[in-house]
Amino acid sequence: MAENEAPDTKRGRSYPEIIKQFNSLNAKILAVVLVGCLVGYHGILRFKDGSDTCQELLTKGRYQGNNLWQPYGCMIHSLSRIDANNCLRKTRFQTGEDSHWAFIGDSRIRQLYFEILKLVDPEAEPSVIVKDIYGNNLDQLLIDVPFRVSAIATEQTNVYSRPLEKAHSSLTYNNSELSFRMTFFWRPFFNQSAVDLIHQLGLSKSVPNVVIAGSGAWDIKLSNGSDAVLDVYESNLEQVAKAANNWPNRNSKLLWKLQDPVDSSKLSEQRQVITNDLIDEYNEIALRVFQHSRFQIWKSARLVTEGMVTADDGLHLNAVTLKHHVQMLMNMYCNERMGFDDGTCCRSAESATTLQVVTFTILLVCLTISSTWMAYRSFDLRLKQRRQSYRSIENLMEADETEEIVKDVMANGHAVQADSLGLDGKTSTRKAAVKDVESNSRIVVTALGKLGLIMAYFYLCDRTTFFMKENKYYSHLNFWVPIGYVFALGFFFHEESRSTKVLHRDQTDEWKGWMQLVILIYHMTGASQVIPLYMQMRVLVSSYLFLTGFGHLSFFWNGGSASFPRLFQVLFRMNLMTVVICLCMNRPYQSYYFVPLVSFWYLVVYIVLALPPKVSSAICEANPVAYLYIIIKLCSLLAAITILYMSEVFFQAIFLVRPWKALFVTSNDEIHEWWFRWSLDRYSICYGMIFGLLYLNAQKFGLIDDSARHHLLSRTRIRFLVVVAALLGLGGYTAFTITCHSKPKCNEVHSYLAFLPIVSFIVLRNVFGPLRVRYSSFFAWFGKISLELFIGQYHVWLAADTHGVLVLIPNYPVLNVMVTTYILVCVAHEVHTITGQLVPLAVPADWKKTLRNVILFFLALVPIAIHDGMF
Repeated sequence: MAENEAPDTKRGRSYPEIIKQFNSLNAKILAVVLVGCLVGYHGILRFKDGSDTCQELLTKGRYQGNNLWQPYGCMIHSLSRIDANNCLRKTRFQTGEDSHWAFIGDSRIRQLYFEILKLVDPEAEPSVIVKDIYGNNLDQLLIDVPFRVSAIATEQTNVYSRPLEKAHSSLTYNNSELSFRMTFFWRPFFNQSAVDLIHQLGLSKSVPNVVIAGSGAWDIKLSNGSDAVLDVYESNLEQVAKAANNWPNRNSKLLWKLQDPVDSSKLSEQRQVITNDLIDEYNEIALRVFQHSRFQIWKSARLVTEGMVTADDGLHLNAVTLKHHVQMLMNMYCNERMGFDDGTCCRSAESATTLQVVTFTILLVCLTISSTWMAYRSFDLRLKQRRQSYRSIENLMEADETEEIVKDVMANGHAVQADSLGLDGKTSTRKAAVKDVESNSRIVVTALGKLGLIMAYFYLCDRTTFFMKENKYYSHLNFWVPIGYVFALGFFFHEESRSTKVLHRDQTDEWKGWMQLVILIYHMTGASQVIPLYMQMRVLVSSYLFLTGFGHLSFFWNGGSASFPRLFQVLFRMNLMTVVICLCMNRPYQSYYFVPLVSFWYLVVYIVLALPPKVSSAICEANPVAYLYIIIKLCSLLAAITILYMSEVFFQAIFLVRPWKALFVTSNDEIHEWWFRWSLDRYSICYGMIFGLLYLNAQKFGLIDDSARHHLLSRTRIRFLVVVAALLGLGGYTAFTITCHSKPKCNEVHSYLAFLPIVSFIVLRNVFGPLRVRYSSFFAWFGKISLELFIGQYHVWLAADTHGVLVLIPNYPVLNVMVTTYILVCVAHEVHTITGQLVPLAVPADWKKTLRNVILFFLALVPIAIHDGMF
């Protein structure tokens, strides 16, 4: 609403003042200050606790519900058997050495040994290591000679009647195919035997990569819970710590597993002396002794156990707890080697590439020039104010700016018009003149400087370990509560549009806005595992493409220009943020799949409608045969899409051609992701174009009337039937999503049914006049920056390229979401503003200048293309 307008009571609740406040500089300054405070806060945390994400994995964490364990500040990947085997093979390939794990302790450490073995090789059984005639283990003989026959029990020499999982003996497992060796050393007491074992392991030829040790329950049991044994236990651990400190191999990971709590109600009579109070005392000794030793205390293992029930005997761990322990160990060992997208624990940050360094250098130079110019302007203005104090501040500013305008205009070789300089003294004329003649280069440098600051924040969030990242966690409550809150706000702020047309600008902005907010919540909560929600999100993405087809066909049909500059203006708006992020974040263009998808389909629409014979409303009215042309074009497009879909070989032959191959492949040089996204919504753009053609002609021939605020259809019976059909369409697709239980099958059908819920929604939204002319100003505002929100979420709202969640405020998830959301919205709005400033400069209305800029852009990409092997 304009400032000089009287308030319209019919417009309902609106929030123009809120929008003005957010659009103001104060909101963005607040976001910058907030980011600065968060950077300082995390800097203090890193200085205090260290930046090692392995430390976070092994010390802190919490349950997120449904027995899902979340380490503190990092993401844990759930390794499958294939992942584990690939990790072991890759370790051999990278280091040229076998992976050697050693487990030292009692039956609870043995449980962990078998659980690791179950993950790596479920069908294997370890070999039992025999004892000598005095009952001493011969396991130390296998440290350097793992296949020593004399120390391994055969079927004849194996005298243990109990199963291996309960055998009081050392065990060994060797897998030459995986280059993996795992040994369990039965040491229920950490006495001199354990000290000698640690010492010998450290000096052996094959020093273990990982050592997991733990003891205490047997000391409590055999001492009958006597406190006198505590001093002996502490002395033994001190000797173990000294032996570990002498290890020459500093790359080995030595973990001391704290004793887990027991369930006294399930313990046998012989184990009743093992109490949690005594276990805590033993753990305190271990914490104190190993505080500054090579052994790292594995605290998070006990935290996992505290939240779970024990096994039936009250002493050992249940299967779920063991799986969490195994996943922590495998993440510790494999994440750095494998580089899992959703595994950031024990993983160092990516190294910056040359392209990233060059990009950030250019942006930094622009920021420096812009800041210097602003500082100079401020200093110069104050200096002149002091020298000419006899003049008023207002006249001084007018004179200064007029003088600079003259300099700028003369420098550019243009004639100076007196009325354009604001010499009449009118403020509005002066401001307009300043705006018109402001240097284009200054705008570009300032915009790029701001973009550089934003990209630096992107990089800090998602390409370093400075800020924390956590796994997504889905629950119905986590998903539906934000949805309800967002829609409550959307319905509260509503206005009456000045347009009465179907899918007018306010309505489409509203549609894009609420869809984008729902998609953000969907991504944040990891709701893709729920098939009905997954399929509904597919409809939302299809709706964007539907609106693209509808909007551009309507533009061309109504006589819009198909000029060369307009083509690149649209592409520039779509791609500026994505291209800059690709350069700064070292990610392929296809990582941000929606932008390539919508850009490709826009090019398709442009080619179909711009190439001769051109068709528009005026042409069809003058020559009805032109209707046949548009029908042939649409049928040809549908046929071409179908042929590409039916022949994946033909599809790859087109999209894997250099140099545009780089636009359609992932970082692994695979085109499957593009094939999946393209095929999933292959007909959506056509549905939008067909709907637009039918709507415009129905409007033209009087079948519908949206020129006023009354209902779209005048006849009540027809209107009723149309509404019922639309409700059946929405209900039918929803029923399909509920009854479909396989994503591949759902995706296969989706492309043929996507139009059904979309058209049904459009009908219900527009058939009634009062509903058609009202819209949510809240959603419409977000709709204007929907593209920037979608791309920005990858790195400053989510984390690890959308596989996790960015954590700026740990331990307060709701507050964290509020802060990250506010920063994301500020970033998206600023990038949207920057894009609007750069469009007329990067893509001028003059086609010759546009062609010049396009050529310069492609020339700038040549070195990158050559480096990446695009030619």
